[in-house]
Amino acid sequence: MISWMRHHKHALGTALHRLRIQAFTTLLTALAMGVAISLPSGLYLGLENLSRVAGELPAQPEISLFLDAGASAEQKQVIAARLKQPDIDQARFVPKDEALAALSASQDLSDITAGLTENPLPDAWIVRPQATSRDALVHISDSLRKLPGVAETHLDSQWAERLQAALAIGRTGVWLLAGLFAIALVAISGNAIRAQVLARRDEILVSRLIGATDRHIRRPFLYLGALQGLCGGLAAGGVLAVAGAILREPVDHLAVLYGSAFHLLPPDGGEIAAVLGLTALFGWLGAWLSVTRSLHQVEAAR
Repeated sequence: MISWMRHHKHALGTALHRLRIQAFTTLLTALAMGVAISLPSGLYLGLENLSRVAGELPAQPEISLFLDAGASAEQKQVIAARLKQPDIDQARFVPKDEALAALSASQDLSDITAGLTENPLPDAWIVRPQATSRDALVHISDSLRKLPGVAETHLDSQWAERLQAALAIGRTGVWLLAGLFAIALVAISGNAIRAQVLARRDEILVSRLIGATDRHIRRPFLYLGALQGLCGGLAAGGVLAVAGAILREPVDHLAVLYGSAFHLLPPDGGEIAAVLGLTALFGWLGAWLSVTRSLHQVEAAR
């Protein structure tokens, strides 16, 4: 056990020494890995921020109930009574004068509403049903539309469904892209380690002559691949940090224009650890594949 731990320590020290004496090559490899990692990572962070924006929007679907201009008081009472039934969670009456005042308060519509000689808006109810499934919402909306005095109903859930569907497609695309770049990461690491193996071909042959196993020969290169992957993950973090700093001000300005307090959030500790761990793993995998293949070639050439 002590001998095993001593050899692992020696292999790690050898890998660190090789990184240090080949600093420029290590830097180029890390930058190549970092760029490959930063694209799917950046898209993932962008989708997470968009999901946060979507989560701040009203998640509960609502039904807008517009009344006929000539609806009688009895019809309005029937509608109010229907909206007190158990399948309705909340119902808020919006008089047409209140709706027009809200439009007039909007900077974009104040000039339009100022030229109106009469209020063209109908009285309305904003209804929030208990149900959240699409079929149940459609059923409630249809039943409300059939009430006397109701001119039209509008189910305000389609935008949320479309947004969530678009985010789901985006997440799937990010995972597909991450898979492709993971393959690229393995290839970059494998090529870098293969060059190291070929440069030490004579050293490997001598090690085999004195009884070294493939596992013993492979171990320093595996540490080297894992460390290169870790450096690539750190480089990706730097790329994302620079991109976040560049985008922060215009995103904050856009949020202010929409009256929102939204701002870009950086990755949390768990996400950073996951990226560094995965990049080290892919670097190790690329090194293992490359060293194993190169050792077989060296053995065949003997």
